[in-house]
Amino acid sequence: MTNATELQAATSPREVWDLLRAGNERFATGNTVAPHRDAETLQQLTSGQNPAVCVIGCSDSRVPVELLFDAGFGDIFVIRTAGGCVDSAVSASVEFAVDGLGVDLVLFLSHEKCGAVGSAVQAFESGEIPHGLTRLFVEKIAPSIVEAEKRGEQVEQAHARHGAEHLVARIPAVVAGLSKRSIGVVGARYRLSDGRVETTYENFGD
Repeated sequence: MTNATELQAATSPREVWDLLRAGNERFATGNTVAPHRDAETLQQLTSGQNPAVCVIGCSDSRVPVELLFDAGFGDIFVIRTAGGCVDSAVSASVEFAVDGLGVDLVLFLSHEKCGAVGSAVQAFESGEIPHGLTRLFVEKIAPSIVEAEKRGEQVEQAHARHGAEHLVARIPAVVAGLSKRSIGVVGARYRLSDGRVETTYENFGD
């Protein structure tokens, strides 16, 4: 049974997360099975989709979500912005994934060497806010910088946790799903250095 098939058959949010981590381990060790990436799958998906997880991640070209979890077409509902910054459109997309598509898990995924996070850190340290729309990243990521300094950790780690906590606190569909234990929320950081995803936050409504 492929990872993609298992994702679709998972019976709990924790199982989905366990399967995603297993897929990431295959990716990191070069043992991928590359499921659901064929013409037959594409044809089947013309009638609709049933993803197991919604991932809010960065637009960085080095972080292709389906590849690093060894998944395929139709398995992951992906929302990508620079730095994984969440605005009203992203929040609405998460709500659609939870209420409209019935995903079991919502994952906020940061990563090493993030350009948006780097720009925010530089602005924070220099005291110079960048011009143009780039300043939006700084404003969104600044709380993670403060938290990272307090905890003595990498900013991307704090950003993953802070992003996940933001979803839990601000999106009604996520709050309702956690109260019913029908979904889980995870924060994690992807390490470009070794291809592995590390968990920074978990909430399964326990």
